[in-house]
Amino acid sequence: MTAALGLITLAPLVHADPQSSAREERAKRQAELGHGKVTKAEAEAEKKPPMYPNATRQSPEAKASPKTIKSLQAMQELYEKDDWAGVISKADELGGMASANAYDKAFAYSMAGNAAANMNDQAKAATYFGKAVDANGLDNDSHYATMYNLAIIQYGEEKYADALATIDRFLAETKSGKADQLAFRAGVLAGLNRNDEAAAIYKDLINKNPTDKRLLMNGVAALQGAEKFDDANKLLEQAYQRGMLTEPRELRALYIGYMNAQRWTEAQKVVDDGVAKGILQPGPELARDYQILAQTAYANDNMPLAIAMYKRAAPMAADGEAYLNLAKVLDMDGKKAEAKAAAKSALDKGIKKPEDAKRILAR
Repeated sequence: MTAALGLITLAPLVHADPQSSAREERAKRQAELGHGKVTKAEAEAEKKPPMYPNATRQSPEAKASPKTIKSLQAMQELYEKDDWAGVISKADELGGMASANAYDKAFAYSMAGNAAANMNDQAKAATYFGKAVDANGLDNDSHYATMYNLAIIQYGEEKYADALATIDRFLAETKSGKADQLAFRAGVLAGLNRNDEAAAIYKDLINKNPTDKRLLMNGVAALQGAEKFDDANKLLEQAYQRGMLTEPRELRALYIGYMNAQRWTEAQKVVDDGVAKGILQPGPELARDYQILAQTAYANDNMPLAIAMYKRAAPMAADGEAYLNLAKVLDMDGKKAEAKAAAKSALDKGIKKPEDAKRILAR
């Protein structure tokens, strides 16, 4: 239910040099990596506030060991060349070095995780992201970016229990309340069929972000999964009234919800409005929905409406069954000539029981 989430890559390497000032260290590191002097953007990055100022984890001095810096630089160069297999091989090599410190290992494993993800080897990506988190050597921003990546991979692999444990740890340690992260947790809960919990999170987020359509549709799905159909319809109604439902699947979610609640008049109004605005296009799916409206009208002895709905459904249906139903209703309503024309169209388009249409034609 949640939208696809991109993985986060790490910042350039940090090289330890306790004798220099922060700015001198930055300049030296840039020179070592071939970047030359510090740019304005890089200087601004140095001043950037932490992403998780309330984190319970004490951010370590995230610095590379002088004995591994060349290996780390080589791995970063491989990454910039999209040599994913080379990155992974180098990370394994670094992970086994006695001289590698916690930062070296965490940085290398996180880069390997991104490389594996780029190779579409999600299981390997999860392994390396997990190793990076366990190494516990990155600064807070990078450490938690890696942890979040791990949760994303676990979710994508449908390992929802693992993903929930990871995102819960992430939220508990960062004290973050960002909407996208909470929505991700709700999506994980929905994956575990804990739809009531997911829906509660989505509803709270929707109240705070009423114009976020992605949150809305995920919230609707969770409510439907929790069998709270009236609540789902209410969310969709509110969005419809604000003009937010602009795609066929969104309008269909509302009018099918109305149909399931036997609110036929409102369902028809939404369908008609969607067709008039060009949101709903002719096709077999819309034909099926018109037929449901027609069948309901027929069951309620509203023959004119049943005929009108079947007439809309028949030309766009995948087969001739809607024409056959139209022929039957017209025949019952005494419109013999129209019934025969519809029966002929049913035969031309193909139906399961041609004898039904032939009986109407024979009268």
